[in-house]
Amino acid sequence: MQFGDLARVLQQEIGAWDAKPVSETTGYVGQVGDSVAMVTGLRNTVYGELIDFASGAKGIALNLEEDSVGCVLMSGETLVHDGEEARGTGRVVSVPVGKGLLGRVMNPLGEPIDGKSAIEAEEFYPIESPAPPVIERSPVDTPLQTGILSVDAMVPIGRGQRELIIGDRQTGKTAIAIDAIINQKGKDVYCIYCAIGQKASSVAAIMHNLEKYGALPYTFTVLASASDSAALQYLAPYSAVAMAEYFMRQGKDVLVVYDDLSKHAVAYRTISLLLRRPPGREAFPGDVFYLHSRLLERSAKLSEGLGSGSITALPIVETQAGDISSYIPTNVISITDGQIFLDSELFNSGVRPAIDVGLSVSRVGGTAQKKAIRKVSGRLRLDLAQYREMAAFAQFGSDLDKSTQDKLAQGARLIEALKQPQFSPYSMEEEAALLFAAVRGYLSKAKVEEIGSFARGFLDYLKMNHNGILASIAETGEIPLEMEQDLELSAGKFAEQWAKKAA
Repeated sequence: MQFGDLARVLQQEIGAWDAKPVSETTGYVGQVGDSVAMVTGLRNTVYGELIDFASGAKGIALNLEEDSVGCVLMSGETLVHDGEEARGTGRVVSVPVGKGLLGRVMNPLGEPIDGKSAIEAEEFYPIESPAPPVIERSPVDTPLQTGILSVDAMVPIGRGQRELIIGDRQTGKTAIAIDAIINQKGKDVYCIYCAIGQKASSVAAIMHNLEKYGALPYTFTVLASASDSAALQYLAPYSAVAMAEYFMRQGKDVLVVYDDLSKHAVAYRTISLLLRRPPGREAFPGDVFYLHSRLLERSAKLSEGLGSGSITALPIVETQAGDISSYIPTNVISITDGQIFLDSELFNSGVRPAIDVGLSVSRVGGTAQKKAIRKVSGRLRLDLAQYREMAAFAQFGSDLDKSTQDKLAQGARLIEALKQPQFSPYSMEEEAALLFAAVRGYLSKAKVEEIGSFARGFLDYLKMNHNGILASIAETGEIPLEMEQDLELSAGKFAEQWAKKAA
C-alpha cells in the first residue's frame, strides 16, 4: 500500500471515529468451581445481571457481596479460569417471545435445541418481571376444559387459575397435564410445556405424542434436562412464564405446565449452597417460598381494559410416599388455588386418573364450570365420599341393608365411569351427558365391568339419534328443564336396550 493510500485510510478512520466515552464495569475472576465464579471489581452490578467472560462463557449475578459478586455460570463452565476478565452487560437475562416459538423446543435462554432453524423473535422479554397488580386482574370465571371427566366435574380449572398436580412418582401427573394440552386444540389457547430436570428421552416421547394428536401448532417446550446445569434448571420456569406473558398481553389465553417444581427447588438449593448461602429446613435456603410465589403469582386473568388475556398454571410437585405435609409441597399448596392429588394406591388398583377426591380441591370451584357441568356434577363428590366411607365399613363383612347396598353399587359404577384412558379427552357436552347418566343412576342397568363400554355406547347412541341435544349443550353450555327431560328419555331408553342385550 502506498503512503498516500495509507494516509487516506487513516483520515477516513479518524473521520468516522466516535469520540464518546464508553463506561464498562470490568472485574476479574478470583475463584471458580462447580459452575460458580466469584468475581471481584464488578462494582455497579445489579442482581440478575448477565455477566460476559473473556472466554465466551455467560453467567448470571446472584450474590452481591461487599467485595465480590457470585456468578452462576449458564454456559462455558469448563472455559472459565482464575484471573479471567469478566464484564457486566448492564442487562438482565431476556428471552425471545412471539409466535415463532410455536412448535419448537428450546433451552431456558431461548436457543433452539430441536435441530431446526433459528427462532425468529418478535420481541425480547426479561425473565423476571413483577406480577400483575390486583387492579389489573379480573375474577377467574371462564372454564379451561381439560377433557378429563373427573377433573372438570370435581376440581374444575378456570383460565387464570393455578392448580397444583401433586402425587408420588409414576402416578400419572404428567399424563393429566399433557391431556389438558391436547384438549386445547381448536380452543384458541397457547400451551407451554416447561420440563425441569427431566430426561431428554421422556420429553422426546411427550413431544411425539403432542405431534401425534395435533397439539404442536399451538404448543412449544422449554427444556432444562437432567444433564443441564442447575442454573439452567433454575431459569427454566421463569423463561416459560416470560414467553407466556407476551401472549397474555396480546389478549390471548395461555396454559403453562411446570414439570416439576420439586426438581426446580432442588436446583435452586444446589445454587444457593454453592454460593454459600445459609441453609434452612431440609438444606433449602430461606427464600425458597419466594422462589415459587414470584413465579406462580405471574399467572392471572387480566381485566377487560388490558385485553382479558390469561395465564393458567399447572405446576407439578412430586411427593415421597404420599407425604403432602413436607416442605416444598406445603409451600406450593399454600400458593396455588387448589390441588389435584394423585394417590398411588388408587393408581395401582386401576383407577386412572388416580384422583383422590378427599384431598383434591379447586378454590375457584363452580364459577369455573359451565352451567351444564355444574348442574349435573353437584352430587358427585358427596356420592363418592359416602361410597368410600361405606366401602370401608363393608369390608368387615356384616349384613348390609338394601339402601346401603344400592349406594355401594352406585358408587362402584361412578368410580368406573370416571376412569378414562390417556389421550382420549371428552368434549364439554359429552362430559355433561355422561355425568347426567351416571349421577341419575342409569348406570345400574350395566354390570360394573361393563361401565366403560356402556359410557362409550351411550355417547355413540346420542350422536346417532339425538345429536341435537349434544349440539345444544355445546352451544349454550346449559341443560334447561325440557332438555333434561329429553336426556332422561334418551338415557332410560338406552339403558333398557343395554339390559335387554345383556340378558
